[in-house]
Amino acid sequence: MTDATVGAQQEPVLPIEEPTVTLVSDGYRRYAMVMLLIIYILNFLDRSVINILAEPIKMELGLMDWQLGLLTGLAFAIFYTVLGLPIAQLAERHNRPAIIAVSLTVWSMMTAACGLAQNFFQLILARIGVGVGEAGCTPAAHSLISDYVPREQRASALAFYSMGTPLGSLLGLAVGGLVADAYGWRMAFIVCGLPGVLFAVVAAFTLIEPRVKKTLTAVQAAAAPKVTYRQALKTLANKKTFGLVAGGAAVKAFIGYGHAPFTASFFYRNHTEEIASLAAMFGLKSGGFLGLSLGLVGGIGGVIGTYIGGQLADHYAKKDLRGWMVIPAVAALINIPLYLLAINMHSAVLALSIFVITSALGSLWYGPIYATAQSIAPVNTRATASAVMLFVINLIGLGLGPLVVGLMSDGFAVGFNLGSAEGVRWALMISMGFNIIAAGCFWAARKTIAADMES
Repeated sequence: MTDATVGAQQEPVLPIEEPTVTLVSDGYRRYAMVMLLIIYILNFLDRSVINILAEPIKMELGLMDWQLGLLTGLAFAIFYTVLGLPIAQLAERHNRPAIIAVSLTVWSMMTAACGLAQNFFQLILARIGVGVGEAGCTPAAHSLISDYVPREQRASALAFYSMGTPLGSLLGLAVGGLVADAYGWRMAFIVCGLPGVLFAVVAAFTLIEPRVKKTLTAVQAAAAPKVTYRQALKTLANKKTFGLVAGGAAVKAFIGYGHAPFTASFFYRNHTEEIASLAAMFGLKSGGFLGLSLGLVGGIGGVIGTYIGGQLADHYAKKDLRGWMVIPAVAALINIPLYLLAINMHSAVLALSIFVITSALGSLWYGPIYATAQSIAPVNTRATASAVMLFVINLIGLGLGPLVVGLMSDGFAVGFNLGSAEGVRWALMISMGFNIIAAGCFWAARKTIAADMES
């Protein structure tokens, strides 16, 4: 699938002009982007640390795989997605840095509280608390970034922010695994959670709210009247591109979040002796070695993919807006055979090596898709657009991904008598095939992106 055939039949879809307004200095913009990246790293650190702790939690609390899926997905996602919508409406009118700071404080404290849980029910409640806190972060951050950065740099800027996903996941796996080996899984939650409180204070006092500083121009103010939540939803619903990219992103999130809590389990169950041997070579226990390895693999691959995706999208969109859609569509299809090759390798080292590439391909969509959502949304609905996008992504991806993959794993292991090692392998392979659906959504959005950006 390439764009060459279409390009031979149609004229390139040129970018729609959008007024460039400088709300902050270049120096401050760089500071703000780094601060928001750090906050997003903490977001995913606290969200994903449970993935490397899944096996020791399962053994201590006597859980099934579907319960792990509930802990890592649905318990977090329900409140994260639902609360994101009203908080986004607050972000359309009120101080976005303050919203981000309060959210960071809440989710950091609740992550630490996970380490105090004594049973499955208490851990579920703490994870819900993490979801409640994190609900206020990204919609407000996306809206701020879209105010700080002109549209021609938006995919790159949002890709830079999105690097918090692989970097936070890297730290969650690495720090979580190492601390859990040394002090237990409960201490891992506490160590990962508490630093966020400090950064919440820094964000509250140093991030600029353009509305408060009155840096919006009269033209922008006139073009961005207050809108109700119903009006914002109606505006977004009338843009076909938004529905297509949200659907494709939700499928990508389903795969990513669905795999996250079971990738370590796959290696524990299928490469037990090799992982133990490699860990011993470095003077580590299996949990610490595997957490560090998966963190580096996902982190390095994810950062590379996220960065390249944003850069490629901005480069090609200067000549043809459809480039924002082609890049994630092609990457999704290429990822399928590479992942199937890795998951069936007899060598853990070779599998991890290929996972660097699959992680990169699996992260290419962040910049183009989030930039598309922010660019087709009117300036006064951008936080809501981000919240609605995250609602769809996380309800389907985070809410259902881990649970469905966990159910498939149990089903193959017990229902088909394959055992837990092969059960989790088949669950991961089948769910990876859903990339075909994501690619179809992104490819279809090529036809509507220009019209939706004009309207």
